[in-house]
Amino acid sequence: MESKGKYIAFLRGINVGGHHIVPMADLKAELKKIGLTNIVTLLNSGNVLFESDEKNPENNIASRLEKAFGFPIPTIIRKSALIIEMIKDNPFKNIAITKDIRLYVSFLKNEDYSDLTVPWKSEDNSYRIIEKSGKTIFSVLDLSLAKTPDAMKALEKYFGKEITTRNWNTILQIGNKAIIQQGI
Repeated sequence: MESKGKYIAFLRGINVGGHHIVPMADLKAELKKIGLTNIVTLLNSGNVLFESDEKNPENNIASRLEKAFGFPIPTIIRKSALIIEMIKDNPFKNIAITKDIRLYVSFLKNEDYSDLTVPWKSEDNSYRIIEKSGKTIFSVLDLSLAKTPDAMKALEKYFGKEITTRNWNTILQIGNKAIIQQGI
């Protein structure tokens, strides 16, 4: 018997600023209804570890959540092993961390067809895309160089709106949960 796939769902735009509220207990209940198992949520911002027999559960999850909660919830799935490998490789290992530096990982829903040359930096040098790897973008934001940088606008300009972003610290927490909860 084939073992279940171990995945992480990154849900975009839930529980942000009082909009599109999705209680984690309700989210877990809906995901169980479509056969997902070993479901673990992390933080309140749409990070879900789970196991599934489906090879590509993304559309099934997004469809179920929209039906259950009444609004679209863009969903991007990655295999847990990919996130753990990303953490081991640490694309940010050469970045000097200060109180103003923020590290981000953005996940694209589709393949990257952008002709953007990486590394790339904004005009004011406050935002840099340091690496593209498959459907993943790694970027650095320096708050000391700009008071109100809008990194998401830059990402959407080059990669479209089917993208979701997480802070590197969140990715580290997700990876640790994956190792513990899913025995990877």
